[in-house]
Amino acid sequence: MASNKMWYTVALGFLLPFSYAHTDFFTSIGHMTDLINTEKDLVISLKDYIKAEESKLEQIKKWAEKLDKLTDTATKDPEGFLGHPVNAFKLMKRLNTEWGELESLVLKDMSDGFISNMTIQRQFFPNDEDQTGAAKALLRLQDTYNLDTDTLSRGNLPGVKHKSFLTAEDCFELGKIAYTEADYYHTELWMEQALKQLDEGEVSSADKVYILDYLSYAVYQQGDLSKAMMLTKRLLELDPEHQRANGNMKYFEYIMAKEKEANKSSTDAEDQTEKETEFKKKDYLPERRKYEMLCRGEGLKMTPRRQKRLFCRYYDGNRNPRYILGPVKQEDEWDKPRIVRFLDIISDEEIETVKELAKPRLSRATVHDPETGKLTTAHYRVSKSAWLSGYESPVVSRINTRIQDLTGLDVSTAEELQVANYGVGGQYEPHFDFGRKDEPDAFKELGTGNRIATWLFYMSDVSAGGATVFPEVGASVWPKKGTAVFWYNLFPSGEGDYSTRHAACPVLVGNKWVSNKWLHERGQEFRRPCTLSELE
Repeated sequence: MASNKMWYTVALGFLLPFSYAHTDFFTSIGHMTDLINTEKDLVISLKDYIKAEESKLEQIKKWAEKLDKLTDTATKDPEGFLGHPVNAFKLMKRLNTEWGELESLVLKDMSDGFISNMTIQRQFFPNDEDQTGAAKALLRLQDTYNLDTDTLSRGNLPGVKHKSFLTAEDCFELGKIAYTEADYYHTELWMEQALKQLDEGEVSSADKVYILDYLSYAVYQQGDLSKAMMLTKRLLELDPEHQRANGNMKYFEYIMAKEKEANKSSTDAEDQTEKETEFKKKDYLPERRKYEMLCRGEGLKMTPRRQKRLFCRYYDGNRNPRYILGPVKQEDEWDKPRIVRFLDIISDEEIETVKELAKPRLSRATVHDPETGKLTTAHYRVSKSAWLSGYESPVVSRINTRIQDLTGLDVSTAEELQVANYGVGGQYEPHFDFGRKDEPDAFKELGTGNRIATWLFYMSDVSAGGATVFPEVGASVWPKKGTAVFWYNLFPSGEGDYSTRHAACPVLVGNKWVSNKWLHERGQEFRRPCTLSELE
């Protein structure tokens, strides 16, 4: 049995290296890759457990086959069989010793090693918050990119390498999560998708009765009483004794009768129903619509006439000695505010170094709370970030110097290089980088003034989604690995440029890595002098 013990140690060895816990897995694809390795190790452990069980059963099977033949012979002539003294001795030995050993083997629990591994790893598993966060991400992607439930369920997304689909049970879970958030619009969509897949013959553990129960209530909450009644009737056909459905049906009939008594016209009722079912989600503001359109590549406001004024060039950082002989490629992305992109500005080797330095430190990205003046997590920023100082690595120091040379701004008063990795449907909704007048203490603790400019490196290509958009001016900037974009947040006068309000669109397919440098006012007095005009 020594060989059976060996696999416990080996499997445990696979799992121990991942010995630190992370929270908010759903906010970083980079950290979710650790879970892939963990699950692979658990599969190895499970397969070893199966082998141990199979080995045990094989031993029992051989024992049974051997004794089956022996007892067949013995029972035909018991006295003659036992007349042989060796047979008599072996019978005593078997019943007194060997059957006891077999009993111990049968009772031996071969799952100890696997359960031990599971117990160790469970503390590093995602939790309910992660599952809910990932589900909300799918709903967010559905809204932002106008995806119907069938497209999302079948995994028909642009740029996918590993196609996957949602089962009826998965759709049911998405609907339930939407329901717990009182999001009846998405509850209806996903419960209907689950029901559709079951009606098409999909074999699933999802129960039509449960689905119809959620679906009818979600539809009722959106004001479609007739559809709610129809769904409830279908539920009662499957389960006539369903207590809640019977109660709901009586209530729906009572409401319907009251409407008839009030002589409410059917036309008015239909108009009201249409208005209510069109309501998708709370806070669906005009900016939100512009933001989502830009994320889809729609609503761009660049006219052909303005487009002609955008150029590409070789740029030497205003005669910077490091770039006179080897200028960098620069192109205009937008005119007002002026956004420029630098191409081939960070190498693959530098990107990998930055990612390796940042990954162990990634934690849920925070935003500045204008009320408390403190950093806090927010539902509208789904990513993880880490901060890197120039003294930690020559690569980071070299990157900081490059930013200073090409912008002409002093980086000694800038914030550290922030590295961010976006999670499932990772995004950062519309925001300003600079502190507004109603936030006088925004960067007081830094003592370096407001954020004068933003430098943003794209450290990965993104298969679909993930654009940086400026809703105020209708601009979209798409990620391209090895490039960086730069813009000023403040006018030379020090006033904030409100047209720089921007957002990071949800990542539809792929893994988005960026790093950014926020440069501050202090130290720029002679590098970017003030003007007398407020908006210049």
